[in-house]
Amino acid sequence: MSERKSDPEREDSERAFFGRRKGHKLRQHQAELIDHLLPHLALDIAAKAPANACEIFDPAADDARLEIGFGGGEHLAAEAQSFPATGFIGCEPYVNGMAKILAQIEAGNIGNIRLFAGDAAELLAWLPKASLSRIDLIHPDPWPKRRHWKRRFVQDRTIAAMARVLKAGGEFRFVCDIDDYCAWTLSHLARAQDFQWLAECADDFRLPWTGYTMTRYGRKAAREGRKAAYLRFRRR
Repeated sequence: MSERKSDPEREDSERAFFGRRKGHKLRQHQAELIDHLLPHLALDIAAKAPANACEIFDPAADDARLEIGFGGGEHLAAEAQSFPATGFIGCEPYVNGMAKILAQIEAGNIGNIRLFAGDAAELLAWLPKASLSRIDLIHPDPWPKRRHWKRRFVQDRTIAAMARVLKAGGEFRFVCDIDDYCAWTLSHLARAQDFQWLAECADDFRLPWTGYTMTRYGRKAAREGRKAAYLRFRRR
């Protein structure tokens, strides 16, 4: 603890990462995927970043997107299969979530996903400027207590980091069933000159966008009576 207090730069870089790294014990095959498949798909941000995010993939992708905190990976896997010429980067520090996406990659023989098991803020800092067409943040941890608001991913500094890596015309898409976090996100993005909220009527944020894959968490929220907002912001 004393080391962190004496190193404010490190504290700031790690502030966005507060997720659980491991939950239930992995099944044998899940552990094998973590040990043997993940190393082939994992990004090494200690290495020099490519000139363009599309070069991360082999063969190089036509386009590149990022999903932050993909959870069980349902949305990420569906997007990758629907857009095989696009490269998808999935960021998830939760080991069980990583095991789930690896199982889907193996089962579907999906070749256009790369993974990062760490802090999304560090990944954004490593990615080259203006090299992504979209960033998705779907049902993030809302950190509802006021003293924990600094732990939410959406902050002025992360919005600036996303603006740096998104192409002009690219999008940040946010899905959440917690009203307070939706209001928080709208407030922060409204004061960000780099982004424009795309909603023109209520259904534009009340209904999922075309082709959206509902996640397991999203279905659970709906069963429990919580309505999600689907927010889209364009990079100016």
